[in-house]
Amino acid sequence: MVTPEQRRAVVAYAVQSAAIPERTACRYLAVHRSLVRYESKRAPDLELRERLRTLAAERPRWGSPRLTWLLRREGVPINHKKVERLYREEGLAVRRRSRKRVARPRVELPAPSGADERWSMDFMRDTLSDGRVFRTFNLVDDFTRECLVIEVDTSLGGERVVSVLERLYATRGLPKTIVLDNGPEFTGQALDAWAHRREVQLQFIRPGKPVENAFIESFNGRLRDECLNQHWFLSLSDARRTIERWRQSYNEARPHSGLGGLTPAEFVRSLSQVEEPHQPRLSA
Repeated sequence: MVTPEQRRAVVAYAVQSAAIPERTACRYLAVHRSLVRYESKRAPDLELRERLRTLAAERPRWGSPRLTWLLRREGVPINHKKVERLYREEGLAVRRRSRKRVARPRVELPAPSGADERWSMDFMRDTLSDGRVFRTFNLVDDFTRECLVIEVDTSLGGERVVSVLERLYATRGLPKTIVLDNGPEFTGQALDAWAHRREVQLQFIRPGKPVENAFIESFNGRLRDECLNQHWFLSLSDARRTIERWRQSYNEARPHSGLGGLTPAEFVRSLSQVEEPHQPRLSA
């Protein structure tokens, strides 16, 4: 399909290269002169274009419909057709996934300085004895190295992730930032809406760069080596019980080299002792 801009460019080229009048060029090229002489009176929408570019950079795998949803959530009363037009004009179309591609610039994450400041989460998969596949949703605290939860089920979508996070919110609170990859469960609207409501920043790593989510990747390796590869799960309930026992042992009995040889539970207790104010001993 030839766009109006392309038709104007062809007419301008013919006028310049052949040294013929615009009227003659339009007649030979079957282009109406009103299209060539049209001047848009539409506002440039500079602020909207800039915001659209920012949102597209934050969500590189989201198309114009989801970006429209984000703009409306921010209070911008906008038609989806206008967003689609600006999206196309700015060249923000989502490219087809390939094995090698240029991704977003890497953002170095500062090291967390306290518990519940930054969490990391990811998925893993394994099979039961009858061949059925199940998944685990793993969540760790980057500072204390605690494994906060391992949710086990045959299906774990975005709504289920939100349910687990809400459960932790009721018992523990929430961090400022959660580091995660670009899986469909994490990039969907359910988790994004929850993070906006709870004021939690979702820090997405670059596609194909698991090293940028090193804490959860290291934990996944330990879970695979010490638990999943060591057990033959007879049923889903058996997998849940076994994995939960391992999670508790990981937190309470497994020394961690990154914590100076302490277990995550011991490290958390040492933090609480440091934070407690010094109580002077009363003399008799």
